[in-house]
Amino acid sequence: MAIRVQYNVYSVHSRLRGEQVEVRLGAESLEVWYAQRRVEVMPRLRGERKHRIEYRHIIDWLVKKPGAFENYRYRDDLYPTSRFRVASDALKRSRGPRGTREYLGILQLAAQESEVGVDDALRHLIDRGEPISIAAVAAFLSSDDPPSTPTAVTIADVNLASYDALLGVV
Repeated sequence: MAIRVQYNVYSVHSRLRGEQVEVRLGAESLEVWYAQRRVEVMPRLRGERKHRIEYRHIIDWLVKKPGAFENYRYRDDLYPTSRFRVASDALKRSRGPRGTREYLGILQLAAQESEVGVDDALRHLIDRGEPISIAAVAAFLSSDDPPSTPTAVTIADVNLASYDALLGVV
């Protein structure tokens, strides 16, 4: 479910669908209140026509209606990291329309278990070229094996003398 506050869209948990909520704007944050209780605090968006969609708020709804994912206006917000996007694309290529349902299951697993753990599982599967599935991610999460270390990236120092030569400074 989404609410519109000062021309911006924010997601709130789907259990608030059809309910009336109170929104309190602060300088840096936005608070959502329901039944005299604060149920959500999120960073305030600056400007207009922006959006902040949290996949955890809508994943239960999307799992029930996987066809809605393809045409969802804020679909790009449903990829927490680049590995989730790679996994989604790989599942679509290998399984066609059923790949969307599989991806939503993985995203639901991230919401229920651990986003970092699922991201590590996806990294493991992608790096080894293994097929991506809910079962493979769940098996990785339940295993006692520590996640593999991330790939080391080395950035060479830049020689600024060549830029000085372009400017005529020696």
